[in-house]
Amino acid sequence: MDSQRIGMLGAGNMAGALIRGLLASQTISADRIRASDVRGERLTELTREHGIAAAASNVELCQWATLLVLAVKPQVIDRVLDEVGFQLGPETLVVSIAAGVPIHAIEARLPKGARVVRAMPNTAAIVLAGATGVAPGAHATQEDVATARALFDAVGRTVVLDESLIDAVTGLSGSGPAYIMLIIEALADGGVKVGLHRDTALLLAAQTVYGSAKLQLETGEHPGRLKDMVTSPGGTAIAGLHTLESGGLRRTLIDAVDSATRRALELGEAMAKKLER
Repeated sequence: MDSQRIGMLGAGNMAGALIRGLLASQTISADRIRASDVRGERLTELTREHGIAAAASNVELCQWATLLVLAVKPQVIDRVLDEVGFQLGPETLVVSIAAGVPIHAIEARLPKGARVVRAMPNTAAIVLAGATGVAPGAHATQEDVATARALFDAVGRTVVLDESLIDAVTGLSGSGPAYIMLIIEALADGGVKVGLHRDTALLLAAQTVYGSAKLQLETGEHPGRLKDMVTSPGGTAIAGLHTLESGGLRRTLIDAVDSATRRALELGEAMAKKLER
């Protein structure tokens, strides 16, 4: 990984998170990262904060990079690929984090044999606690997959899977922070209802969610077993769990992941048609 020249085409929040994670983990040095963006003030901010260089143009970035991260909005990716696609051949690894854009649609705008890996990170990457799914394209090698994985491991945890499952990743972890924020907000509201100050309730709710997730990840225990550790016969937790089950929380969360996955599939199909015209 330390031999790569990483170009961030697009310098939004996710690109900034990746830059910060790569440097904080000492995966790569700042002189091997460059970025381009239509917003000059954003590039100035990143160069000042991280010591990376700003590319004069997208084309210049693509000529320099050996690993190009497509970190632009899916709505503009067709224009970006029309601009730089001719610069990207088999010698450049392309990692796309453009939500909903299938690999074959990207490959259709690139020279034959282009090596593409698609990734679905989530916003928790901003605090280096992201969850990312990566999927290789037709010409990506095992080494390319390992490189992509190292890129996203710098900002959290990564799983490698078939592209057919990327929409499921979008429905679960890609959209998941929104579900969890709603849960945190609701728990805090509950705390306020029973007498806690709003700030105290929010801190306790957020820390409880964080600590519970950390407990499961570090112990590797099934969440049902960890739940049982808190649940005493006739106690407070089982009373609360009874209310959650009566309200259909489990089914609602399952349905949310299912609905978001189906919507991701619909958006991906629409984006593929746009790019393949």
